[in-house]
Amino acid sequence: MKKKSVLVICTLTLGVGGLGVFSFKGLGQSRPGTVQSEPLTKKQALIVPSRNVISATSPESKGLLLEAASQNATLKNGVEWLFGGKQQHGWYLYTPLIGKLIGTDKDATTPDFALSLARWQSKVGLVPSGILDTDTLYKMVDTWQSIRSKDHSYPVPEELVTAPPSEFLYPERPAELRQVQKTAYAAYKKMLAAAIADRSLKLKVTKSGELAADEQFLKIVSSFRSHEYQEQLRRKTPNAGRAGLAVNSPHFTGRALDIFVGGDPVDTGDANRAVQVNTPVYKWLVKNAEKFGFYPYYYEPWHWEYKPQP
Repeated sequence: MKKKSVLVICTLTLGVGGLGVFSFKGLGQSRPGTVQSEPLTKKQALIVPSRNVISATSPESKGLLLEAASQNATLKNGVEWLFGGKQQHGWYLYTPLIGKLIGTDKDATTPDFALSLARWQSKVGLVPSGILDTDTLYKMVDTWQSIRSKDHSYPVPEELVTAPPSEFLYPERPAELRQVQKTAYAAYKKMLAAAIADRSLKLKVTKSGELAADEQFLKIVSSFRSHEYQEQLRRKTPNAGRAGLAVNSPHFTGRALDIFVGGDPVDTGDANRAVQVNTPVYKWLVKNAEKFGFYPYYYEPWHWEYKPQP
């Protein structure tokens, strides 16, 4: 007798305004401090072929995926969750990263997106609902964070190279603030050359193939920052929060680069990040940066960390 796998699609009753935590009874716990949604009102199970393949071939499965797409259309901007002790609204700022993670370029409100999401959920041990609820979102955040480099070793001077002013968004930066760890800098140059060669980005370049002086995209905003310099920043802006002034910043390694992707270079405001994540340059980095060893800090579209591969 052939084994069968189950695709569970849950239809949820949303709280006021469609906000809340969406956790499955007996299958997950909501994060502390978040607002609970109303209890589930209906649960449907769909038997699909074996080999743990989730498909959308039957009329019933199509209907369930349409329902998941409808839920995602609400949750994309409405679901509330926490990060860094701050209330977050929706996951629309992360759709390029989400699409890369689950292997789709389909719009987040479509059944095709829900199907790809269900397959990813099944792969990582979540209920394959096709609904991007808070349990799924936190799992994605954990995945992105786990990819980041754990090596925060401080480089010796011989490991650093000083990049030319022309490669920085602010060329007037002093030499000590234009240092990059050597292997990270070489990887950045290769990535930059690939981006310049991609004519769809329409970057302004010189005759020699370098970024033009008036081209801002993909130029470095910040690279190596010494302990002393970071402490100066903390004293000058004590209320700036943890994001830019981390006590154990990856910038200490010389392998973290803030790269200009549009908008205000390093502003974490939602409106600014909404501009950044929709630029062609940012979407290009999401698709291609990993090929050159650079991985994102999901919360800051401009922040990319070089992680040498074995």
